[in-house]
Amino acid sequence: MNPFDLLKNMQNMQQQVQQMQGKLASMRVNGSSGAGMVEVTINGKMEVQSIKIAPEIVDPQDISTLEVLVASAFNSAVKELQELLKSEATSMAGGMNLPNGFPGL
Repeated sequence: MNPFDLLKNMQNMQQQVQQMQGKLASMRVNGSSGAGMVEVTINGKMEVQSIKIAPEIVDPQDISTLEVLVASAFNSAVKELQELLKSEATSMAGGMNLPNGFPGL
């Protein structure tokens, strides 16, 4: 591959990475647990944006179950975000015309 083409591809990659970083703050994914009784929304930077808890799941005598459900909903949202980011990265790499055997391909 021509070194100038490689440099151009690297510059394009840097621009796409900058665009992706801008998208992260606006991305939103949801995770839930307890058949939807606990929902957590995070952004692409894995910052919690909101937590919704159904009133009927709140039992002052059983806080540990609620804690487990919140953690589970958060982990579900993180998994969803990882899948979204993986998909975004794959689509970004597909348009870069990278040589065969390039890491990640």
